[in-house]
Formats: sequence, C-alpha cells, structure tokens
Amino acid sequence: MFEIQPMDAELYRQQTRRSTLVLCAILAALCIALATLSVSLFGEPGGNNFRWNLGGVVAGLLLTIAVVRLYLWQQPWMAPAVYGFRLKRNLMKVTNILHQVEAGVAARDATAMRVQRFYHLGLLQMHQLDGNSSAISDMVKAVDLHREQMLAEGLDPEQQRLDPAWLASISERWRDHKRR
Repeated sequence: MFEIQPMDAELYRQQTRRSTLVLCAILAALCIALATLSVSLFGEPGGNNFRWNLGGVVAGLLLTIAVVRLYLWQQPWMAPAVYGFRLKRNLMKVTNILHQVEAGVAARDATAMRVQRFYHLGLLQMHQLDGNSSAISDMVKAVDLHREQMLAEGLDPEQQRLDPAWLASISERWRDHKRR
C-alpha cells in the first residue's frame, strides 16, 4: 500500500538534484573505469576497441543499477528520490487503468471514486514537487468537481492511500462488464 506523504517541494527538488548528481558521478566513474579496464585487458593497441569500450560502458551501467538498488536505495539522502519514484509508479498504475476507473466513477462506484481521488491528490503533489504550477491550474476544476461528488456520496475526500487490491477490483469489474 502506498501513502502520499507531505513534503516540502523546494527541499524535495534540492535533495533530488543532489542525489541525481551523485548517481551521475557514480555512473560516469564506473563507465569510464570499466571501459578503460576492458580495453586495457582485452583490447589491441592501435586497433578498433569500440566493442570493449561499449562493453565497459554497459557493465558500468549495470553495476550502477545494482549499486543503486542494493545499497543506495535505502540511504536517507535518497529518500526524496525514492518517494518520487514510488509516487510516479503508483500514479502510472492508475493511469494504466484510468478508463476503467473513470467508468467506475461514472457508475458511482465507491472504490473507483477513492482511486480517482488518490490519483488527483497524487498528481497534484507530483506537479507541486516538480514545480509544474500550470499543470496544477489545469486540474483544479476536475479535482474540485470530483471532491464534491465524493462528499455527495458520503465518501471521505482525504484519500491519501492506494491499495493495490482496489486496482485489481476495478480492473476485474470492468473486464467483466466489457464481456457482457
């Protein structure tokens, strides 16, 4: 289950820029080092060593991914970037079935209404964290309208959590409805 957490946008951007620079430096250092090492071990002096350079760069990329996932992902200084990644992944899960969610909302399905509210709140936070105020302005009317619909149905509009079971339920209901 994913939960939207309050976060200062300016601090988020500052910390994610720093973590991005660190990851870029690690990637560059590993790619250069492994390309140089592969050419020195397997290359031919004065020959075409493109494949050894490329192999070293690919190995550097794979090693960087492993270091990030196995070690750096848990580091406190990576927490804002990890949170942003998880937020965007969960929003993408909703985006992938958005037409089903919207069909459920049109039918006043409580689960679909909760998922759409989470989606709206998550998008608003993502745009805020990214500093995209024009996208927020574009969403305000739809977000407010959906909030009013939830209140009219007696549902709590403070939907900060996304349960993966809700997505499966909506997808299954839509799939069953489509077959009829």
